[in-house]
Amino acid sequence: MREVNYDERQHRVYARARALPPETLTEWVRVFALHAPPQRPLAVLDLGSGTGRFTPALAGEFGGPVWGVEPYDRMRAFAEAHAGHDSVTYLAGSATEIPLPDNSCDLVLLFLVLHHVPDHAVAAAEIARVLRPGGRVLIRSLFPDRMPALPWYDYFPGIRLIDEQVFPRLDPLLDTFAAAGLRFVTVDRVQERVADSLGEYRDRLKLRGSSAFERITEEEIVVGFEALDAAVRAERSPRPVEEESDLLVLELAE
Repeated sequence: MREVNYDERQHRVYARARALPPETLTEWVRVFALHAPPQRPLAVLDLGSGTGRFTPALAGEFGGPVWGVEPYDRMRAFAEAHAGHDSVTYLAGSATEIPLPDNSCDLVLLFLVLHHVPDHAVAAAEIARVLRPGGRVLIRSLFPDRMPALPWYDYFPGIRLIDEQVFPRLDPLLDTFAAAGLRFVTVDRVQERVADSLGEYRDRLKLRGSSAFERITEEEIVVGFEALDAAVRAERSPRPVEEESDLLVLELAE
């Protein structure tokens, strides 16, 4: 399946299309802190940091240096222009080539990144290399063997089929990371608010800030938005749109 180049179009819309309500960002950071090593400060790697929607908040929560590593230049440039925290540094790199020294991080976050990584074994070894013993990895992902019923699947069923192909299955992934010395801790199911109303959700989706839109046909997109527009018109009392998310937690053996 064709890899999406975020420097072609996505960088122009990603920050607006994938923005989280403030309370949702706060809740995610709370969940990250719950599963992070207990000491403070922590040195944190935001791996696949994109436009930096989490990176400054990680610096604020954990108090140590935070590196945002992102392969796409234009995504990284947007993040650098909006860093907003002295402890944040953005670097060119990827999950398979992390530009940090050995044993330099206490916590690594991959938030909807792993399905873009071509070689999970190489990535696991690289993550283990930069982690300190007892350090943790937080992986926010979909897992086809635990696939939630995301709201947009009702309007774009083709996206669910694609997600089942591009996202990694949990058990083989655990085996891959275990081979690199990263042991399973837990999978936490997180309920997150992604928009305050169906109309807001529709408006953000229309920016096409998800790479999934690059993988379905234009006809499917048009039909899906027609159905979503009809649902917005039929909504008498706006209600928040929520999704279930999986956060996989791993730990490097001491």
